[in-house]
Amino acid sequence: MKYLIAGLGSIGRRHFRNLIALGERDILLYRTYHSTLPDDELAGFPVVTDLESALSYQPQAVIVANPTALHLEVAIPAARAGCQILLEKPISHSMEGVSELARAVEQGGGQVLVGFQYRFHPSLIQASHYLKEGVIGRPLSIRAVYGEYLPNMHPWEDYRQSYSSRKDLGGGVILTLCHPLDTMRWMIGEVQELWAFVGKLNYMELNVEDTAEIGLRFATGAVGSLHLDYYQRPPAHYLVIVGDQGILRWNNANGVLQIYHADLGKMETFPPPRGFGRNDMFLAEMRHFMAVVRGEESPACTLEDGRKVLELALAAHESQNVGGLIKFL
Repeated sequence: MKYLIAGLGSIGRRHFRNLIALGERDILLYRTYHSTLPDDELAGFPVVTDLESALSYQPQAVIVANPTALHLEVAIPAARAGCQILLEKPISHSMEGVSELARAVEQGGGQVLVGFQYRFHPSLIQASHYLKEGVIGRPLSIRAVYGEYLPNMHPWEDYRQSYSSRKDLGGGVILTLCHPLDTMRWMIGEVQELWAFVGKLNYMELNVEDTAEIGLRFATGAVGSLHLDYYQRPPAHYLVIVGDQGILRWNNANGVLQIYHADLGKMETFPPPRGFGRNDMFLAEMRHFMAVVRGEESPACTLEDGRKVLELALAAHESQNVGGLIKFL
């Protein structure tokens, strides 16, 4: 099976290493040499610098890991060529071209797995099962927080030049840290209404927002809120879901899931598997993608899931711009 990796920054390198760890060596690298990471580990693997040449090698699978604003420039031709695609999140920085990608996927006959790796966190998978089983009753509210100090995200590069801080590359805290929008949809369902306060509150030299407070109303009637920022130290990433029969809490810092049973007055604690580390999510994601490529599984996070998250992220900006509530049909 031939894999093409487009983009060799932090996430592209992670996927590269994980493919090798899982026994894959037929890997082609499509790059523009803008990465700020050293190239030593890439020695011996073929490199191409234009997409047409890359696709002429007829890869069965394409991993799109370049900057957000450039995703569809790779994904659409790859989809037309019939490739299976692992498309990093968010799928783009605007809705322009997203419908064209969907048509290209249908035309080419491949599938798209969107790279929301928290879909593969064992404690969150467990949480989704408990919610479906009604362990905390009917979910009434959900609160998520994801904050991290931007200069510490990629300490080997100037944060002001990273894609996360550049509007032209699809940066900003809402798009860069959009994982909770996917997790909240996964856990609770579709969003009907959204409002947001979005701004640049910190002193960092950015031309994008560093803060967002987003309110959500779900089709189930549940309400939610999400806080995102680029300045929390230490970083915070957690989730609290309140049901009419209990509470579910998850914290990324230790991977622990807690369930409070109101009828028993008892808290249960579920740690992740012994030895679990952050890369285990990405390994699980890659194993799943390899199974998708072989035709053994369907994507756990589809292109439509990615489109919905992008729609929510862009709606947060729209809400700030118009100063009002955004409703979804």
